[in-house]
Amino acid sequence: MDDADSLTILDGRQSERAAEIQRGACRFLRALGHSVVTELPLSTGHRADIVALARSGEIWIAEIKSSLADFQADGKWPEYRAHCDRLFFAVAADFPADVLPEDTGLIFADRFSAELIREAPEHKLPGGRRKAVTLRFARAAALRLQSVIDPGPAGLVSDD
Repeated sequence: MDDADSLTILDGRQSERAAEIQRGACRFLRALGHSVVTELPLSTGHRADIVALARSGEIWIAEIKSSLADFQADGKWPEYRAHCDRLFFAVAADFPADVLPEDTGLIFADRFSAELIREAPEHKLPGGRRKAVTLRFARAAALRLQSVIDPGPAGLVSDD
């Protein structure tokens, strides 16, 4: 595992399959030149699985679905549109992709890499929301990096 992979947040809620999809999708997004933060808390209180920040400032969210049951049980993913310019699903190649909304992007991923199957339509964030999400992203990234550099006493600062 490389240093960047070790910064991926695994909080015990992910299945092994979801963790593998996350790893491959993050590697893919980094290869595109995006900075990536996983499990980013949003203003709604939910956490986005993967948030990618492009050099242009564009914000992408990739929602990981490890199984059809996982997709069917999740009702929160539509709210993520209000926090990104493009919304994707990241799934394994054997996922029944025809059930995913066509107005979202699609990424097939495994533990090694990923492939863009369908581009997500763009829906530009308003300036205030973009600033808020970008600040959440920056704070989470900085706090997580600092905790790797100097773990210090547990529980001093949270990225929530």
